[in-house]
Amino acid sequence: MDRPLKRNAFNSRIRRVKLVVFDVDGVLTDGTVFLTPEGKEIKAFNVLDGAGIKYLGRAGVGVAILSGRRASAVNHRARELGIAHVLQGCKRKLEGLDILAGRAKVSLAEICFVGDDLPDIPVMRKVGLAVAVPGARPEVKGVAHWVTRAAGGHGAAREVAERILKVQGKWNGIMARYRADSRGSPIGAPR
Repeated sequence: MDRPLKRNAFNSRIRRVKLVVFDVDGVLTDGTVFLTPEGKEIKAFNVLDGAGIKYLGRAGVGVAILSGRRASAVNHRARELGIAHVLQGCKRKLEGLDILAGRAKVSLAEICFVGDDLPDIPVMRKVGLAVAVPGARPEVKGVAHWVTRAAGGHGAAREVAERILKVQGKWNGIMARYRADSRGSPIGAPR
């Protein structure tokens, strides 16, 4: 990485994040594209990644998708997860980033972008927090502030979500609903 950060500087970047923008192929999927005999594209998404995206939304952190390709499956998945901002078929990702920042009313310094391939590099150089997945091209990893441990399509989005929420002090709020019984009382609390 040509931009190594000390822990305090790294966490400072995470604390500023108000919008997380994900690439799709290689990040929200493992990069595999299945085509039916009719030419319809099928993508596989990870449910843990989806839960992480929902947690971001519950905690008030916006989520967007920025992809150079188009697939109806992406629009469907975005609707399932409550992702309001989706730009597909965006060949000039830097222009797409500006559009998403305007829609979400955030500065570039308040954006985390997660990418894996060469078209993601200009975006990663502009945002406050640039994240790559382990399968990313070496040049992409070289401009990232952080490379996830989990692979694209196999937990990387969840890893990003949890780290942001933990550093921002919002993870306990997410966990509170799972520590409660069906009546909303913390498990093990006197009744």
